[in-house]
Amino acid sequence: MNTRNGVEPAPDAGGSASVRAPAEAGTVRKILHVDMDAFYASVEQRDDASLAGRPVIVGGRPEGRGVVAAASYEARRFGIHSAMPCARALRLCPEAVVVRPRFDVYRAVSRQIQALFREVTPLVEPLSLDEAYLDVTGSDVCEGSATRIARLLKQRIRDTTGLTASAGVSTNKMLAKLASAMEKPDGLTVIAPGQAAALLNELPVARLPGVGPATARRLTALGLTTCHDLAAYPAAGLAAALGRAGTRLGELARGEDTRPVRPDRPRKSVGAETTFDRDLRDPAALDAVLDELAAKVARRLADGGVGGRRVTLKLRYANFDTVTRSATLPVPDHRPEWLRSVAAALLRRTDAGIRPARLLGITVGDLVTLAPTGGQAGLFDD
Repeated sequence: MNTRNGVEPAPDAGGSASVRAPAEAGTVRKILHVDMDAFYASVEQRDDASLAGRPVIVGGRPEGRGVVAAASYEARRFGIHSAMPCARALRLCPEAVVVRPRFDVYRAVSRQIQALFREVTPLVEPLSLDEAYLDVTGSDVCEGSATRIARLLKQRIRDTTGLTASAGVSTNKMLAKLASAMEKPDGLTVIAPGQAAALLNELPVARLPGVGPATARRLTALGLTTCHDLAAYPAAGLAAALGRAGTRLGELARGEDTRPVRPDRPRKSVGAETTFDRDLRDPAALDAVLDELAAKVARRLADGGVGGRRVTLKLRYANFDTVTRSATLPVPDHRPEWLRSVAAALLRRTDAGIRPARLLGITVGDLVTLAPTGGQAGLFDD
């Protein structure tokens, strides 16, 4: 485990959530981002000793249209990642073991982990089954040391679940999330207030939250390759080039993120979208994108144990005209093949295939909690 501001004494053996009065204005916040390491695949390796140290793919049947839900670190070394077709993943690593997902098991383990988080602070904002933000600014656990709290949580997670987690500690959500990714797996990284500027100066813009390949290329075209470049660029220029997202990215490049940790915030929708490397008109290529988006959204729905009744497809044409098409179903669902079929029908109500497109997205709304079913059907199982 590594920290960017040195090693503190070992955490207290005990400790329970004890919170002081809310921090006064101007108080430096202590934010943790805890992210489980290759969560689904690690659970499978934990529960089946024969999988230890082997490349493991959690996903569907490669002979069908199955996709990767998660990959172990051994599999990731071959370039395998989530939402990739399982058939392609096995071409990259023929010796990989494909395991069917067990979402009910993952949810049960996640509940154990979330309970550990709430032992140190009530201010916990889960992002998915395997990661969460914690605000420990007012916690008395470990004498209020955020670094020692993070180390304590990592040890308790290992003792309780047999799994490892990586943690980031800093003064806001963005910096904490960046920190948690710096020393994976089983890492602990601290970005202290005085270290943020130096770190961000050298950080590639592609590492900022919300910057995908297409946005990174647009920033590069403006001569912006590092956060230092982005932070120094005129705000008006960023807004003109990227709209509201440009303004937000400029703030993040300066290390500015005032978002609070919101415990138990209800989710109104779940979605995913992608901007293409080049404008697409080929129907087969658009269908392949729909498959990937459906898999991503289905996993996020599964993570939350929810389904939805309303599906919205978003399409942006090459000239930046944007259209949406929606459908409402009588019964909520969360299966990838259901989501993909509805989205495909909505896509046929657009000019996709006639006019070139630059972005495609799927969002599911009207969410409801679903009863456990023992697994996730569809693209993960086909």
